[in-house]
Amino acid sequence: MKSNETRHTIIDRPLDRMNADEFDAVFTEVMPRLRRRLLALTGNPHDADDLLQDTYMRLARRARGRTLAPQQHPYAYASATALNLLRDSWLRPSRRETCTDRLPELGWDGGVERSEARCAALALLSLLSPKEAAAVILVDLEGLSHDAAAERLGAHRGTVQRNRMRGLAKMRAALVDGKGC
Repeated sequence: MKSNETRHTIIDRPLDRMNADEFDAVFTEVMPRLRRRLLALTGNPHDADDLLQDTYMRLARRARGRTLAPQQHPYAYASATALNLLRDSWLRPSRRETCTDRLPELGWDGGVERSEARCAALALLSLLSPKEAAAVILVDLEGLSHDAAAERLGAHRGTVQRNRMRGLAKMRAALVDGKGC
């Protein structure tokens, strides 16, 4: 380096960064080609679209933060980012969504809903006689058959059925009247 040349440091360089609008225009231009490539790689249009969206989100976050420099080859850059995301999903299969027959679990509310349900159940059960409450608890809450509940209570099967039906009727009436928790 000659002595009369000035040295450029990071501080001396102008900030040549892409803003969000410029990024959107560039990404929109490369998006159809990138989607075709991702479709060929994944073999599934839904996975390709998800990967395309993840790629956009990753790059857009950098563009909004003004840390994304304009690229000489934007398709190659976006493609490399998409491939990294695809490789990451292969390495960490727990991040991949899987199809199931079950509905997803609801978000955790700190136990408030469970506590309210327990309070309502206890309030309704307190309206019943001990025999009615025992029949409802054993058959409806614990899932025992009428015969098993009768054996546990030392009563006849018909007595357990009758106590359960009376108890459920009282609980329904209390719910209609609004006497729950």
